[in-house]
Amino acid sequence: MFIVLAIFLFGCSSNTQNMNQEGDKIIATDSNNNQQPTEERGMELKSDAFRSGEKIPKRYTCQGQNINPPLAWSNAPAGTKSFALIFDDPDAQRVVGYTWVHWLLKDIPANTTHIPENSRGGTEVQNSFNKTSYGGPCPPDGMHRYYLKIYALDTPDLSAQTSKQLYEQVQQHKISEATLMGTYQKD
Repeated sequence: MFIVLAIFLFGCSSNTQNMNQEGDKIIATDSNNNQQPTEERGMELKSDAFRSGEKIPKRYTCQGQNINPPLAWSNAPAGTKSFALIFDDPDAQRVVGYTWVHWLLKDIPANTTHIPENSRGGTEVQNSFNKTSYGGPCPPDGMHRYYLKIYALDTPDLSAQTSKQLYEQVQQHKISEATLMGTYQKD
């Protein structure tokens, strides 16, 4: 009887399977109401300058200082050997017929978790401005959506020299990705 009671009490103190949802994160609660992660969150990309869906501050556009915003990412998966970053404007298709590429970075070291304002963090690849540097939002026709995408890759370096090559190689080597979308319209 004592053994059965001990097993019962021990079983009650272990984690229960009562699942609660908190944002995207699934948590389990033990008998002491302590929350423990049961699923890892996917990669996240954020900026101190704006939130996803918000207007990109003028400072980071052709009407401002035309410098890159600060970026930070988290929850990169195990096996990440480098990162690549793509900043593009798919709404440019209605004007120029293709997605306009504002900034491309490759070979960002795997231990990197942020890119400060007005800096690089990796090797830049030629963008649609025919430059190997950041080119801020500068829409010719109304409001555009701009996508900053960070990719965790399974290779430490890419050979890409053009935006097309980078897009292709990222698709071949990505193990995870995160996106931050901002909007901009000229004054």
